[in-house]
Amino acid sequence: MQCFSTHNPQGKQFGLLDAIQMGLAPDGGLFMPVEIPKVTSQWLKDIQFKTFPAIAYELSVLYFPEVDKQVLRSLCEDAFNFPAPLVPISRPVSILELFHGPTLAFKDFGARFMARMLGYLNSREKLPLHILVATSGDTGGAVSDGFHGVEGIDVTVLFPKGKVSPLQQKQITTLGDNIHAIAIEGTFDDCQAIVKQALVDPELIGYRLSSANSINLARLIPQSFYYFEALRQMSPGARPVFVVPSGNFGNLVAGIMAQRMGLPASHFVAATNINDIVPSYLKDGLFRPKPSRETLSNAMDVGNPSNFRRLESLYGSTWNTIKSHVSGYAYTDEETLDGIKQVFQKYNYLLDPHGAVGYLAADQYNREHQEDQPLIVLETAHPAKFLAAYERLGIPVEIPQRLARQAEKKDLSITLPNDYSEFIDWFRSAHHQ
Repeated sequence: MQCFSTHNPQGKQFGLLDAIQMGLAPDGGLFMPVEIPKVTSQWLKDIQFKTFPAIAYELSVLYFPEVDKQVLRSLCEDAFNFPAPLVPISRPVSILELFHGPTLAFKDFGARFMARMLGYLNSREKLPLHILVATSGDTGGAVSDGFHGVEGIDVTVLFPKGKVSPLQQKQITTLGDNIHAIAIEGTFDDCQAIVKQALVDPELIGYRLSSANSINLARLIPQSFYYFEALRQMSPGARPVFVVPSGNFGNLVAGIMAQRMGLPASHFVAATNINDIVPSYLKDGLFRPKPSRETLSNAMDVGNPSNFRRLESLYGSTWNTIKSHVSGYAYTDEETLDGIKQVFQKYNYLLDPHGAVGYLAADQYNREHQEDQPLIVLETAHPAKFLAAYERLGIPVEIPQRLARQAEKKDLSITLPNDYSEFIDWFRSAHHQ
């Protein structure tokens, strides 16, 4: 499978396996498949008889035909060894629970797949592969857990100091070994800018660098698989609307890629907090990045979502086309807390702040359109990761044992200013070669 850069779609093409090892295109653009593979109508009819790991494997074969099938099968059985249940809470809304993995976040799916794929590809290399990743919350924990102990791969996670929840921070900063955690005195956008600059820095040409953010297709492709797992749990013939809590917009792009593969999704809804760059774009056609603002749904605190360029690529950069396929809504922290409270009181279901933003968007979309279609809200993280929100509401939250154990471990992170040259000085000193 061949890929192009979003900066130059007609330019040089790269093989998918090379693209995921590079992370970012040499010109700074994001890689996209030249052609997204399609499933057959018969495959979709038979989906209810498949397991989630089998779905992942059969879709992976379409993207990675060069990889030995037994390797792919084993990889998928290991990476997708926890469920993604679809839980109805009202008519027509269901919640797709994506937080049953080891770090209690949806990013476990992509991070575990990517870690195993890169570990397999890197086994042939002599030099280590250095993964750089910026996180606004759950990405850091999922990537750290997924890559911890993978031979020949070092991971550096940059997170905005004081802007991730305490439990999220412990998931990033307590592993050690091949995982390095850096608290940057800035925002997620600052962390992301450092990573992007490093990936194309000619002075780092001697290092093998890649990224584990959703800018890397190896993170994005497996995230499309759980959209099909949602379909497997629905009645035959369903054409759901998917409501996606969105920050860097990788999760939404993965859903649209699943739709291009044949997923019968009728529409997508992008749900954000006050960092409403894409909902604002959908209103007036102007993409206006701006500094991110801190909220309770911190994984969505992104002021310049990278994957917007992939969204444009999928829809031909045409505002009217994007607008016809994707709706967008944004909510304040106060509205988010009210949404958590309403759903808990009415349905005895506890949403995390990101899922609550998604539920509010699903409810608003349903009221505005009055369509007889199921709405699926992607619940992206376990509520225990955001205890401050529930303390304000007076709602008790049980902390899963594996998260409680991590909270007691020592924080091994270091702090750096928001300065690219200081990060590079640290990187070189930490990785002599």
